[in-house]
Amino acid sequence: MPSKQKAPSRFSSVKAAAGLAVAAGVGAVAYGSLIERNWFALREEQLAILPPGSAPFTVLHISDIHFSPGQQKKTRWLRELAQLQPDLVVNTGDNLSHPNAIAPLLDALGPLMNFPGVFVPGSNDYFAPRFRNPFSYFAGPSKAPSVGKHQPIALDTEALHTGFGMGGWVNLTNRAQSLALNGIRFDFSGVDDPHLFRERYAGWPRGAAGQERAPHVKVAVAHAPYQRVLDHFTADGADLILAGHTHGGQVCIPGYGALVSNCDLPTWRARGLNDWESQGRTAPVNVSAGIGTSRTAPFRFACRPEAVILTLSAKS
Repeated sequence: MPSKQKAPSRFSSVKAAAGLAVAAGVGAVAYGSLIERNWFALREEQLAILPPGSAPFTVLHISDIHFSPGQQKKTRWLRELAQLQPDLVVNTGDNLSHPNAIAPLLDALGPLMNFPGVFVPGSNDYFAPRFRNPFSYFAGPSKAPSVGKHQPIALDTEALHTGFGMGGWVNLTNRAQSLALNGIRFDFSGVDDPHLFRERYAGWPRGAAGQERAPHVKVAVAHAPYQRVLDHFTADGADLILAGHTHGGQVCIPGYGALVSNCDLPTWRARGLNDWESQGRTAPVNVSAGIGTSRTAPFRFACRPEAVILTLSAKS
């Protein structure tokens, strides 16, 4: 007579489910830290904002590189971006993740500095990241470094900016400047990092009488896309706003998206090209998901690191 088999206990079923959940979690962490954070992507966008009759113009938007020495995959990919031959490079900050990263970062960006560029800093161009409980991001935006028990590690921001300047890139830290590129006048207005409350608005460049009637494009540049910054630039007539900081959420839920933006930007806007409205005006805002991660949290999930190539065309 066949022997009766004992049905698995409820405890055994729960234990098995818990084991599968742990295995899945370990697999996700391994994937996010070993594969996706180095699975670089190029997002392509198109905008018709140039003066009528203008030829297409390409802007390469890079952000949140968070470079550390020894990141060979990231170095190779950054150098390969020069093959795109952009008409302009816009760097929206958080370039560093280590005090010794400046020289290798400038080497990695060397080919891109053969093209015109502008830049603004992020908090990790001033201070090296410190370890922070990853779950604390769900409680709200990270706090700016402060003196006291946990003294922030200052970075050589001046050396970084000097390197960019020697490569021909224009510093837009609380500054405005015009550049003539491919026969088009671009008016830039940039701010220091809003995450550190360092932004001071410089307005738009001032030049010859009647310049507002001449064809031009107004481009605003900031690291962190806080709503107060987007409101100001939109109301002030920006044709395009470029920002980073959010890492696209860094850890996303497939089919849902980002859980956090690390600022007051709605999470559904944490990555991509969207319109922003303020005081009856509208401006397109491109928020980059960024190229790197903090070295204290080297992980991405459902949010690949990216650079963005925007092809600007003439208004119809």
